[in-house]
Amino acid sequence: MRYHHVDVFSDRPYSGNSLAVFPDADELTGGQMRAITRELRHFESVFLLRDGSPAHPRRARARVFDLTGELDFAGHPLIGAAAVLHALHGAADHEAWTLRLPARTVEVSTERRGPGRYASLLDQGPAAFLGRPDPHGLAALFALEPGDLDPGLAPEVVSTGLRYLVLPVRGDALARARVTAPLDGPLARIGARFAYLLDASALEGRHWTNDGIIEDVATGSGAGCAAAYLRRHGRIGAGERSLLRQGRFTGRPSEMTVIADGHGEDVRSVRVGGGVAFVAEGRLRELPPA
Repeated sequence: MRYHHVDVFSDRPYSGNSLAVFPDADELTGGQMRAITRELRHFESVFLLRDGSPAHPRRARARVFDLTGELDFAGHPLIGAAAVLHALHGAADHEAWTLRLPARTVEVSTERRGPGRYASLLDQGPAAFLGRPDPHGLAALFALEPGDLDPGLAPEVVSTGLRYLVLPVRGDALARARVTAPLDGPLARIGARFAYLLDASALEGRHWTNDGIIEDVATGSGAGCAAAYLRRHGRIGAGERSLLRQGRFTGRPSEMTVIADGHGEDVRSVRVGGGVAFVAEGRLRELPPA
């Protein structure tokens, strides 16, 4: 079974967030997909399956796995998957793709920029603002002090597919932050699944797995929530294309294009995208047990 290794949110290989894309994964079970993802050790892998008849080549089903299991939604795997579909099936320089996840369907536009270079823009749909938790104790989850939180921006739970606590910080707090204890319990109590630390002045973020063991290089789903948050609070203009940075502390600096349309809590559309660089192609010699 063939796969493609791409780096997402970067214009050059060996930077950005790496990803394995399996464009012909119909014969795989979910258990096999999980085993392959753990074997390859990318932060996430995406598996594409046929969706309907050959008369609709711009559609595919997508299943996304990280090292712990399947995800309802993710940003960088869909952005990378659309670029691979463009490379394999797109005749024009600009194409559009429909990717159907188990829980929702999304649209991704792609652009060919040169040999092995693409750009993708994922429409994450509208944002939901799910509450402003009491900030007491939130800074300590990341080894920070209450004074490290941005006094002009309140923490908020936001979703454009996954529920993130957007926690705005200031000064050098982003550089000093780390996860001190598992986040699952504290986040569940405020209605969030993940946390995204955001320096709204510098437009830079950080995100870790909830156990704090792995720091994500660039988080498309988190970037969508950050974009919606920034638009709600007037930190980016309606429909304005902005760059959100992540990955500096992992040694793989990444840039995510973010666009949010709407006003106040009515953020009707959030789009996240970036460059996709092709690194390698491979073939699995043997599949894991079904």
